[in-house]
Amino acid sequence: MDFGIGPVENMNNILNGIGINLSDLQNPELYADYGLAIAVFFITFAALNLIKMLLVGNLKKLAKKTANKLDDTLVEILDGVGAPFYFFFSSYVATWFLELAAGSPVLLVINYLLLISIVYYAVKGVGKLVDYGVGHLIRERQKDEGKNEDVSLIKLSGKIVKVIIWAFALLLFLGNIGLDITPLVAGAGVGGIAIAFGLQSILGDIFASFSIYFDKPFKVGDYVMVGPDEGTVKSIGIKSTRIQALRGEEIVISNKELTNTRINNFKRMNNRRIDFRIGVTYQTSPAKLEKIPKIVKKIIDDVKLSKFDRCHFSKFADSALEYTIVYYVLSRDYVKYMDTQQEINLAIAKAFAKEKIEFAYPTQTIFVQK
Repeated sequence: MDFGIGPVENMNNILNGIGINLSDLQNPELYADYGLAIAVFFITFAALNLIKMLLVGNLKKLAKKTANKLDDTLVEILDGVGAPFYFFFSSYVATWFLELAAGSPVLLVINYLLLISIVYYAVKGVGKLVDYGVGHLIRERQKDEGKNEDVSLIKLSGKIVKVIIWAFALLLFLGNIGLDITPLVAGAGVGGIAIAFGLQSILGDIFASFSIYFDKPFKVGDYVMVGPDEGTVKSIGIKSTRIQALRGEEIVISNKELTNTRINNFKRMNNRRIDFRIGVTYQTSPAKLEKIPKIVKKIIDDVKLSKFDRCHFSKFADSALEYTIVYYVLSRDYVKYMDTQQEINLAIAKAFAKEKIEFAYPTQTIFVQK
């Protein structure tokens, strides 16, 4: 009766798994080969750590002498390669001195672990380069636009890039260990399409935020008009943009809506053009009518932030003699624009009162014939 496998057979199976026959244990060359492999392992491991210590130490000294931060990031990547990689690489080198079959479980395990460590540290290094690029973009953006610039989109882009890199590395690893990744890629594609349909509105806003970031129709601090709403842009987020209205309330508008509508950006104006009309009574004398353009020009020229363009007697209206006045306010600031307009209007009113020039208002004279 067979009561199972005996201890000798168990030991033989274990030794066969690492490429050794039970009869080989009596062969002195086996111990010599494994002794050499162990020695090679420790020598390789020590050499790699020594090279890393010397190389990284010298590179750190050189990196400190430069203003560029990219070399510091590269040194940090080299310094980040840890003991697991050196251990598995040293084990891999040690197997060269052993007579292991191509399909040996020990050889396969060491190869897979080495591949995992290579992929891990490579992706980790690329991730640090992505972080460096994101940090550089944020610094440049805040340097140009100010410290209050919203950089959430740049950070999101960096995270998306790193997720894609990790996904690609995973597929690369699975393909290298012999797995068929075609069904996995196809399934991910179908699942991605389904998710995209379900999150169509949200994804539309996210892509719109990328459009706003690269096209830059406005930025934080700009005074904009979107349809019937207007105010100062407070933040540009991933899904929506927030505008502080003049009345004090906060207006939240989806980024997709912003990219599909007309936006008036008053902050982009170098100056503001003012075109308005005034009317004087028909009883005003021709001499005073001739003086009005000169009076208006002098008033506008004397105001600091204004530039005179023209003033003309333009129309015989029903109840007034109309003048068209055009000038520019040399500021994009809305408050300064209103202050300048008020100063000019008050000065015109005072000058007309001094010259006894009367403003016209709608009147109707009825002549009764007897």
